[in-house]
Amino acid sequence: MEAAIAVRDLVVDRGKRRVLHGVSFTTSPGTVVGLLGPSGCGKTTFMRCLVGVQKIGSGTVTVLGQPAGSASLRHRVGYLTQAPSVYADLTVRQNARYFASVLGVSGTAADQAIVDVGLATHADQLVGALSGGQHARASLACALLSRPEVLVLDEPTVGQDPVLREELWAQFHALARAGTTLVVSSHVMDEAGRCDRLLLMRDGRFVADDPPAALRAATGTDDLEEAFLRIIRQSAAAAAPSEVV
Repeated sequence: MEAAIAVRDLVVDRGKRRVLHGVSFTTSPGTVVGLLGPSGCGKTTFMRCLVGVQKIGSGTVTVLGQPAGSASLRHRVGYLTQAPSVYADLTVRQNARYFASVLGVSGTAADQAIVDVGLATHADQLVGALSGGQHARASLACALLSRPEVLVLDEPTVGQDPVLREELWAQFHALARAGTTLVVSSHVMDEAGRCDRLLLMRDGRFVADDPPAALRAATGTDDLEEAFLRIIRQSAAAAAPSEVV
């Protein structure tokens, strides 16, 4: 089976600072991949590389068999940014239907996307009047319109209440069962257990790439946050210079 995403030796520099240090990653279709790590570790830069909007220094990024950012991927890859990506002076429905028309999708599909993200009762409300969490869901509705084969979501559950977070994750898994590959970033470790596979990032490097169960087994703890901390300690100890006797 062809990989949905394949990254090889990816390096990204911003000015004189190296943001990604030769990272590699491959995943098959229909997988929910959690990209977790502290703010500033390089998660957003990595996701921008996946959708082809980030200049890279070296390495390769292939999505659905094509170089990331290829014109042929525009309707096959969805991207939800941290920043709102819809128009504040339009209603939720107007935004969804506008982006549906751009993508060649029906108005019915636009209305369904609004329902899917839990905004049916706010469909005719101006996006600018929504809460931060609702604003993010309006953006998510638009990202779902083309039924993408790869969906890249940068902290989609920030600002959402626990009930809605549960509903969104249920939807993410439903998409994965239908064959969509999802890369979902978060700095909240309690979401790690919802993923099929975890990429733990620190300082522009992957320090772990495992299913949650394997990560728990390797670190000897059921607490995924503690597992992450143990991996960091092990990495730091391995990188420390040996004492000369």
